[in-house]
Amino acid sequence: MNDRLSELRGKIDALDLEILKLVNERARHAHEIGQIKQGAIYRPEREAQVLRRIKDLNPGPLPAESAARLFREIMSACLALEKPLSVAYLGPAGTFSEAAAIKHFGHAAQANACSSIDEVFRTTESGGTDYCVVPVENSTEGAVSRTLDLLMRTNLRICGEVVLRIHHHLLSKVSDFPLASIKRVYSHSQSLAQCHEWLNIHLPGVERVAAPSNAEAARIAMREDGAVAVAGDMAAERYNLHALAQNIEDEPNNTTRFLVLGSHDAGQSGKDKTSIVMSAKNTPGAVYELLSPFAKHGVSMTKFESRPSKAELWEYLFFVDIEGHVNDDVISKSIAEVKDKAAFLKILGSYPVAVL
Repeated sequence: MNDRLSELRGKIDALDLEILKLVNERARHAHEIGQIKQGAIYRPEREAQVLRRIKDLNPGPLPAESAARLFREIMSACLALEKPLSVAYLGPAGTFSEAAAIKHFGHAAQANACSSIDEVFRTTESGGTDYCVVPVENSTEGAVSRTLDLLMRTNLRICGEVVLRIHHHLLSKVSDFPLASIKRVYSHSQSLAQCHEWLNIHLPGVERVAAPSNAEAARIAMREDGAVAVAGDMAAERYNLHALAQNIEDEPNNTTRFLVLGSHDAGQSGKDKTSIVMSAKNTPGAVYELLSPFAKHGVSMTKFESRPSKAELWEYLFFVDIEGHVNDDVISKSIAEVKDKAAFLKILGSYPVAVL
């Protein structure tokens, strides 16, 4: 058995050297491409194509998503040879927004924590970071209204999306802290809502305190006796907290969607999404007329969200996601027809559908 073990370890060592050589060869090619290219070095459509190809061609036994995550980190490191990307997110460190930023850009990107979604937008708008990542909707709690409001005003373009499975844990600075001794539970208001039933059953009568973020809740729990936090893995690791209970979210498929915004558009990747915001004219059947071009051209809508307009009383804005890229012929024709029928229309961006 020892001979077989030594033989297998020898093969792994040889493969590791080959992998190292090939990864560095890839990095040299990527660096050369970066010197040839003009403009933005990060091309979300190209990265999406690479990750989809890796998942499609993966022979196993490594799961396709694991293989794609490895290549995401390789691409992140290769991009950093040109210039490490800077990304703003809703902080502090340890939030799901930081996890989304790392999932999309890899660990070689420089993640910059901001104190509010407004600051996230401003930081990237002013050139303080190359990109930003903001939450836009949760499968349980719905749209993030502040993000929608700011999308109306910004000149930034949506150039990517991240879909993050959300797991909430009950975190404490003491690993064996009894539930009966808990005095307060801190978390973001949305997370408290997402764990409402679990908290009702297991911590009835315990005070629930809304925090600016889950990471801030974890930081409070780290220093306050009798306090626990509802937060995720990154917050637990960042603040050295222990999970008294894991995956306490009420909905097993609790998922948050994040948008990636930057100063440039994303090209066509072959599997894209376009986000627009529009309003209808004040005439009978206006909303039906507004949507009819999509039906006429066979364009599928994946989201239709209404939001009160801040400009006019009792007027509404409609945030719409459609399948396809604005440069696709059928999409450009549809949007042109919608624009003729709309009182207002803004294209927020076209971008690759989330791969991981």
